[in-house]
Parts: sequence; C-alpha cells; structure tokens
Amino acid sequence: MTTADTQTLLGRLLDPANRADPYPLYADLRAAGPLSLPSTNLVVFSSFADCDEVLRNPASASDRLKSSVAQREIAAGAVARPFGAPGFLFLDPPDHTRLRRLVSSAFVPRVVKALEPDIVALVDSLLDTVAAKGEFDAVADLAYPLPVAVICRLLGVPLEDEPQFSRASALLAQSLDPFIAVTGQSAQGFEQRLEAGLWLREYLRELIAGRRVEPRDDLISGLIAAEEAGDQLTEDEIVATCNLLLVAGHETTVNLIANAILAMLRRPGQWARLAADPQRASVVAEETLRYDPPVQLVVRIAAEDMTINGVTVPRGDSMLLLLAAAHRDPEAFDRPDEFDPDRPQIRHLGFGKGPHFCLGAPLARMEAAVALSAVTTRFPDARLATDPVYKSNLTLRGMETLSVAI
Repeated sequence: MTTADTQTLLGRLLDPANRADPYPLYADLRAAGPLSLPSTNLVVFSSFADCDEVLRNPASASDRLKSSVAQREIAAGAVARPFGAPGFLFLDPPDHTRLRRLVSSAFVPRVVKALEPDIVALVDSLLDTVAAKGEFDAVADLAYPLPVAVICRLLGVPLEDEPQFSRASALLAQSLDPFIAVTGQSAQGFEQRLEAGLWLREYLRELIAGRRVEPRDDLISGLIAAEEAGDQLTEDEIVATCNLLLVAGHETTVNLIANAILAMLRRPGQWARLAADPQRASVVAEETLRYDPPVQLVVRIAAEDMTINGVTVPRGDSMLLLLAAAHRDPEAFDRPDEFDPDRPQIRHLGFGKGPHFCLGAPLARMEAAVALSAVTTRFPDARLATDPVYKSNLTLRGMETLSVAI
C-alpha cells in the first residue's frame, strides 16, 4: 500500500461521518495489515494478535514525551505538558508504579463492593425519574449521570458541583484523540479543552486545600495523607491523579452502559433475556467491551527498537492500536460481528493489559451490571425510538443521545 493510500485510509478514520458505524472501516484497516507512516513516525496495528503483543511488550511506553514527535516539538519550543502533570495512565515505571499503588486502595474489591448499595439506589432513583415519561434518553438520563456521581463521591466532590465536572470531563475526553499523532495538526477546540483542564485543576487545588484543613473519608483526603506521610506525592500529582480518575472513570463507563443498551435494543431477544435473568448483566457487559468497546484505540511509544509481526518500530515511534478493530478480527473470534453474550469465551483488550490494566475495571463492571439489569427489569418492553447520535470523539467513541421508548 502506498503512503497516499495509507493516508486516505487513516483520513477516513478521523472522519466523524464514520462514528455511527466504524466497523466496516476497521475491517479495511485490518485487511491492509500494519500501516506505517514514516513521515509522522507512526505505525498502526489493527489485528488482535498485534495489539495484544504490543500491550504485553515491556518496551511499550505510555509517556508521550518519549516519542520522537514530542521531542521535536519540545526542541522547537513547545510546552512539554500544556495540561500540567499527567495522570499515571500516561506515565511509565517507576512513577506509574508508585502513583498507581497509592490510588489502588480505593478500588480493591472490598471498597468497590461497599459502593454497591449506593449505586443500586442511585440507579433506582434515575429510573424512577424517567418512568413517567414514556420515553427517555439512555445517555442523559442514565449512562451519563451514574458514573460521574460515583467518581465524584469517591473523590469527595460536592453534589452541586457534579454538572461542572461532567462538562469538563466531556471536553477533556476529546483530548485523547490522536489528531496530532496521525495528522501532525492540532484538533479544533484545543482552547476549550485547555480552559476546561485549567479550570478542573484549579478546582481540585481548592478542594485539596479544604481537605488539608478538614480531612474526610474520601480519596483526596487519602492521597493528602500519603503525601504528608512522606510518600513523595506532590500536590501536582494529586491533582493529576484526580483529573485522570474523573475522565477515565466517567466517559468510559458512560459508553459501556450506553453501548450495551443499544446492542440489546437492536436485538430485542437479548433485552428480554436480561430482563428475565438479571444475572446475565455481567456477560452482556463483557461482550459489549468486545463488540463495541468504549475505548476504541490506545497509543503506545516504542521505548526501544521493537519488532511486531515482522514490522520494525524504531525507538521513539508511536504505535496506534485499534482495539475496536482487533475485537472484530476473524482470526481471533468466531462470528466477530455478531453480538453474542453467550459465546463460549469472551476475550477483549477493553481494559488493557499488563501494568496499565484498568484500575477501575471492577467498579466499571459493577456500575454497568447494576444499570443494565435494572433498566431491562424495569422496562422489559423498551424499544429504540430513533437512531442514536454520536459525538465526534474517536478514542472514547460514544453517543450523544440514545432515545428509548418504554
């Protein structure tokens, strides 16, 4: 494939017109094999085996400052980290290890299980509100408010500030799209995202200041205690960690819940089966993570020269892993384009692998299981009212609206 053909194919990837159904495009990308764009130091992998190998390879880095593109930008005078210190998701050991260890206590099974009654009550309250409408927006009325409320409670954010957090989270989710890596150009809306990022960091600093004076039983207070105990945790790192948990813990779970609802509504038999057997919610969520994943792609940097499936990736080059394409790979899955929660084995890379395996996976799974079992039980005759409308987001692809008749 020529460089021009590769650029055309990747241009289609960036086209918002493909958000509603990107899977035929992903099939084309898989068929083309690993794609290289030497001019942008980028290699694109889309098969399950290739993506799995990159995620497991110890030379795969997450810190974008290790990329040759970032190094050139910095040498030309660009600010290394315009949004400030990154969350640990975008760091490598030893910093990643240290920060993840400090946060992990908030996501151990015991703590997550203790949240279940509150999550059940919150879901019931949300569904009570929509029950009298006859129709509701599964995104705005359920999938969106649930995760932000849960993560804000974990952090200790006041209830009245949750709407501002939702707005900032939605804007910052756009910054995960690989516009610069693929096109070499900044995406539209950079100033808006920068403003949202600065607002959020300043808000968190004020919240931290308040917790220093009056500690509570929340994650921010716990991180402050670790810092004051001499655990080498800086205020910038506390802010970045809370920032990460908000965006990563919110937008992804919104998409998981909404994508599962859509998949079942398009297959009424699946909706009815879950309504009759709430215990199926977990396998529905897992199959959604494979079939229509909330995180469509991730980026890794070659910390040293690597060879993946015979393709040489020089040190400093970026690797774009199309997880959503990998999950529909016929070499790895039987009937890959079929939504089947009853398939014998559900495999996916939706939560990553290795040291960057999603810390919040148990919480996301619980939120999705509670929401999906409740909405199908409460509204067993629900049906899709209109076609969904998608956001322009590429990485965290998700719906803007999903109208459901009940």
